Amino acid sequence: MATESSSERQHVGGHLVARRLKAHGVTKLFTLSGGHLFSIYDGCRAEGIDIVDVRHEQTAAFAAEGWAKVTRRPGVAALTAGPGVTNGISAIASAQQNHSPMLVLGGRAPAVRWGQGSLQEIDHLPFVAPLTTLAATPSQTSDIPALIDAALAAAVSPPGGPAFLDFSLDVVFSEGVEEDDHVPMPDPRTAGPEADDEALAAAIELLRGARRPVIMAGTDLYWAHAEQALRALAEELQIPVFLNGLARGCLPADHELFFSRARSVGLRDADVALVIGAPIDFRLGFGAAFGEDTAIVAIDRVAPARAYPRAVAAELYGVVSDVLDVLRTSVSCVTDPGWIVALHAAEDSARAAEQELLLDERAPLHPMRIYGELAGLLDRNAIVIGDGGDFVSYAGRVIDSYEPGCWLDPGPFGCLGSGPGYALAAKLAHPERQVVLLLGDGAFGFSGMEFDSLARHGVAVVGVMGNNGIWGLEKHPMELIYGYSVAAQLRPETRYDLVVEALGAHGELVRTPAQLRPALERAFSAGGPALVNVLTDPSVAYPRRSNLG
Repeated sequence: MATESSSERQHVGGHLVARRLKAHGVTKLFTLSGGHLFSIYDGCRAEGIDIVDVRHEQTAAFAAEGWAKVTRRPGVAALTAGPGVTNGISAIASAQQNHSPMLVLGGRAPAVRWGQGSLQEIDHLPFVAPLTTLAATPSQTSDIPALIDAALAAAVSPPGGPAFLDFSLDVVFSEGVEEDDHVPMPDPRTAGPEADDEALAAAIELLRGARRPVIMAGTDLYWAHAEQALRALAEELQIPVFLNGLARGCLPADHELFFSRARSVGLRDADVALVIGAPIDFRLGFGAAFGEDTAIVAIDRVAPARAYPRAVAAELYGVVSDVLDVLRTSVSCVTDPGWIVALHAAEDSARAAEQELLLDERAPLHPMRIYGELAGLLDRNAIVIGDGGDFVSYAGRVIDSYEPGCWLDPGPFGCLGSGPGYALAAKLAHPERQVVLLLGDGAFGFSGMEFDSLARHGVAVVGVMGNNGIWGLEKHPMELIYGYSVAAQLRPETRYDLVVEALGAHGELVRTPAQLRPALERAFSAGGPALVNVLTDPSVAYPRRSNLG
């Protein structure tokens, strides 16, 4: 009996999509139902890929990015044609700036009717392409498997980011040939160019002469899987470490060389700064966070897309772990012990100064009081997600991370509404771990309906809301500048806890500090999604510098 050769295997386009995704290890597809995607859904159902549906396409795309952030593997979202794709644009742009590997699959009006006014007909590629590592439309069904391979490869190749494919309705519902084997994705731990020898020698000389070195590491260190190399370098050369973005937790918060509250002193007074996988953007004052005489060594997987805002002494682009290992093995310990002592003193002083706010008895509550209570309830490997302005700014200052992938925030794009999607994906990826969503009442307005998604999928995320009834990130600065504010008020004391109860979640309102810890404990034991709606003091403004631009 003749057997069908692999080169002759015919499948409907949606099944070709699903089969290739499964071959790459994809287990979840985040989506909002749309007719253009039915064939893909059918293929995922046949291949055992879970279809996780949400209430807004932006959340589907944020969930795909959240999956990438907590697993370091590409997340996948499917968005229907036209408004489905345009609704996901903010999340795609966020993933681009975070270098998050993800694949967005779009529906598309049928090619045979293109230009005749089909439902939701629009060419997505011109406005998606600037935000993605690859954007393409297969012209025939048999092109689908190879394009899936190429898109996933583009998503994980340094510097990483979202890739986009859309599928014309007639192409994805037609049959095509499946290629023999999928092309494996590049390994992000080893992908990248060779670091320049001359720049490497310059960095080694700078380190050899340093007495007050620091490490400032960011998100690309995490994507490079370089946390072990970071730790070895810091420990052997006794270099203090500061972390931002997804690098938080790449050195445990209780490590003797990790500092958070002493960052301004450490960066300002350092003689050499190893900036590893961290853009010198507004979070580092466009370079002004470092002292005028600090020699900066920039280390990353690839060169940045834009020029540095200040001069750097050496640029090292390549496999980050290899670069850090070369620096470690080429330099003896040179750090002045007094440097570490001074930073510990600054760190301890700052932490001591926080104690009064962590125990503040005011009602409505100070945001710091919420985090003072919450810290005692978090497991060491809890995943904490920030979605808000002032309220989350306080969390970023005082919530400690001990493992990689345990702190998620929107990143430099700063898009509110990312939290529920991140939380959904994080809990599905790590069902055994605590997942805590910190959100402001303003942020809730972007994606609060996703508590319905959390409830429907039985995802036990604990939400903690700072409800001050204002847009605090805008109200306080505008009043400082102009003496008044506009468009900065929300409805005071809104019962968002009742909203989530109506959506199938557990909700509680907290008005006083005494009510807080019992409410948090009940939320963690609720067995499903929960929201603790804490009324916070609208007069409290997070102290910040105006360095956004």
